[in-house]
Amino acid sequence: MPRPLNKKTLQKGSIDQFNKLIQLIDSLSIKDQKKEFPAGTLNRNIRDVLSHIHHWNIMFLEWYKIGMSGEKPMMPAEGYSWKELPELNKIIWKKYQKHSLIKSNKLLHQSFEEIIQIVHKHSDEELFTKKKYAWTGSTSLGAYITSAIYSHNIWGYKIIKKAIKK
Repeated sequence: MPRPLNKKTLQKGSIDQFNKLIQLIDSLSIKDQKKEFPAGTLNRNIRDVLSHIHHWNIMFLEWYKIGMSGEKPMMPAEGYSWKELPELNKIIWKKYQKHSLIKSNKLLHQSFEEIIQIVHKHSDEELFTKKKYAWTGSTSLGAYITSAIYSHNIWGYKIIKKAIKK
């Protein structure tokens, strides 16, 4: 699927990808939902995948809040550069190890909905004009949202689909 280039395709595509991810999980038995994935990945089960996506959603929400207030958010997170994503993702993974799959699923639904509400309140121009907001640098607000709730849900779907085939 091509990346969304306007508000309508961002909304529809993000909701479709989110629903596809959730429907895949819901189609599995409870036992299969809790199975460990084959070795070789940081995210070892569905809970880990949902928690990972949720955490990146809340990081985006924080960037948005800070950025729209006129300040420059620390991205991706305080103390981490974009080159240090593997280390950051390990910290994220550790943070959610005591969460249940049900809790991770609920948190993901909440953070997804918060970002969809941001999409609803912005125009095409506000979402897709590069350099419209200082905090987004050389890209657009829509590009950040696409990464958070469109591309990340595609990634989650693929990881889970691959793991359950083995």
